[in-house]
Amino acid sequence: MLKVAFHSSYIHPLPENHRFPMEKYDLLPRQLLHEGTLTEEHFFEPFSIDRPIAEMVHRKEYLDALYGLRISPKEQRATGFHHSEQLIDREARIMGGTLMCAEYALTSGAAMNIAGGTHHAFSQRGEGFCLMNDQAIAAKWLLEKHLVNKILIIDLDVHQGNGTAEIFNGEDQVFTFSMHGRNNYPLKKERSDLDIELDDHTNDKDYLYKLEKALNGILHRFSPDFIFYQCGVDILESDQLGKLAVSLDGCKRRDELVFELVKQLNIPVVCSMGGGYSKDLKVIVEAHANTYRSIQYKLF
Repeated sequence: MLKVAFHSSYIHPLPENHRFPMEKYDLLPRQLLHEGTLTEEHFFEPFSIDRPIAEMVHRKEYLDALYGLRISPKEQRATGFHHSEQLIDREARIMGGTLMCAEYALTSGAAMNIAGGTHHAFSQRGEGFCLMNDQAIAAKWLLEKHLVNKILIIDLDVHQGNGTAEIFNGEDQVFTFSMHGRNNYPLKKERSDLDIELDDHTNDKDYLYKLEKALNGILHRFSPDFIFYQCGVDILESDQLGKLAVSLDGCKRRDELVFELVKQLNIPVVCSMGGGYSKDLKVIVEAHANTYRSIQYKLF
């Protein structure tokens, strides 16, 4: 059975000016339950991550400042959040959600975190609404516990997974793949193991062709036994920050391509939600819901 991490702290306490795009964390599970894609049985409440596990990825001095609320106002602005105890607790819970998803996926084959995908968090700093890097922490934990040997991180958010690339730079056991907008945030890109940069207004046909070609190419270079998938839906044409021209159907087909690969390799996968900033909240929820429908159809 697919296991899905969700906790009320994913919704609150977020600053009022961020509430609109963050409402998806409340509406998405409701939609999935309403339509019958998921039942209450699928959901679990994640724990907050322990500091020593976070320190596998993030520098101790950074975590000391983060948990101690000593991040400077300038550095807080770079994260997009005003820091508070509740906000840090929320982040720690999201980290725990993805870690627990990794545990579940080892036995059930797949798990999903309603939040997460915090790929802009570096080893020593946060930025872009990311304070700690959930997929990096879970990946490092799996490797440290010798539960897997090789991990592929597929990052299809419209923004490059710059923090993830920095964290795993030179790490042979982790292959980082990011397909993102060439002219989008971050201005200074890091180097992933594979970066595919997309021009503005890239449409379904070009997007899916490049994705399928990239995935096939990766398998000639790397043989993973676990996949993390950052499935942001800010690639949509309707997205206010995306600059691409991918349709709802194209975004759904993107997910299907990833899950077809997972099925072909017969290895576990963990999905973290990532970004989505379309003006119409219904479009955001529908695009994210398609990811859950696709994984249920393809893998269960």
